[in-house]
Amino acid sequence: MAERGDGGGQQAACGHDSYRTPLASRYASPEMCFVFSDRYKFRTWRQLWLWLAEAEQTLGLPITDEQIQEMKSNLDNIDFKMAAEEEKQLRHDVMAHVHTFGHCCPKAAAIIHLGATSCYVGDNTDLIILRNAFDLLLPKLARVISRLADFAKERADLPTLGFTHFQPAQLTTVGKRCCLWIQDLCMDLQNLKRVRDDLRFRGVKGTTGTQASFLQLFEGDDQKVEQLDKMVTEKAGFKRAFIITGQTYTRKVDIEVLSVLASLGASVHKICTDIRLLANLKEMEEPFEKQQIGSSAMPYKRNPMRSERCCSLARHLMTLLMDPLQTASVQWFERTLDDSANRSVEGGCHVQQTYLFERF
Repeated sequence: MAERGDGGGQQAACGHDSYRTPLASRYASPEMCFVFSDRYKFRTWRQLWLWLAEAEQTLGLPITDEQIQEMKSNLDNIDFKMAAEEEKQLRHDVMAHVHTFGHCCPKAAAIIHLGATSCYVGDNTDLIILRNAFDLLLPKLARVISRLADFAKERADLPTLGFTHFQPAQLTTVGKRCCLWIQDLCMDLQNLKRVRDDLRFRGVKGTTGTQASFLQLFEGDDQKVEQLDKMVTEKAGFKRAFIITGQTYTRKVDIEVLSVLASLGASVHKICTDIRLLANLKEMEEPFEKQQIGSSAMPYKRNPMRSERCCSLARHLMTLLMDPLQTASVQWFERTLDDSANRSVEGGCHVQQTYLFERF
């Protein structure tokens, strides 16, 4: 698997003989691809293990400065080949990376992942990735709104025929019509920011959300366990952590995230459909580059290809919402693991949203 997206359909690390999602190879920025890359994911796992060890040391567990420094020095020293071989034997991705990290940190090996469960790194990393992906997406959406606002002001008095039912109606202006688009996108911006700001850290909760393993480590001192949770949450840059969890953070979070992304996709689809219809009426056209070919059989055609591509990606994005709804509804008791594969695929929604706004 490639560690970064190239954003231009270039050859992946696995070559041209293996499938690679076009969401990464064709449609996403290198920055967004990196946030969802294996290197970023597993480097964040190591960072979380370091933050946990630092907090445990501060609260009195017998962890040495030498062990902490060894972990710090090897955050980026990830042997992906060794991790893959370990996972093949152990059939457990987190323990494979615990062993791989421990191999390059022999003095710290015994305290890596101390008291934690797999979801400590897995779920907390997902929340960090979601937050950082929103931070990439929000400025792009704001820039689109700003450019559309400039367009609307410039054409505020330019008359055009309005349509209802796609039949000729009363006159409007080009700027007024554009304001319909801007209003929807402003609502999306507000909703995206709300969901981003509402993200809470899973924190240090143990295997079933009771923090039992940490209570044992701290000999029943519940105040130290609460401090541990708070300290790691702050190190990760979150203002709040969930008070209650099972083994995972509630999958309602994924519904919230994909709901606002799907709603944004609906806005993009509507705007780009309007542009496609206006292109047919010869009222608006997309840029047509000097060497661009409109059609293999009819090279003179000026197809609204950018808008069509945005519509197709938006349509796919909107269909993804059913996935987290199904996942949240079948989380048995404290958790079940039939959500690992499909949740990893859901990450592509952020990747494709980046494309929508880089090409808008």
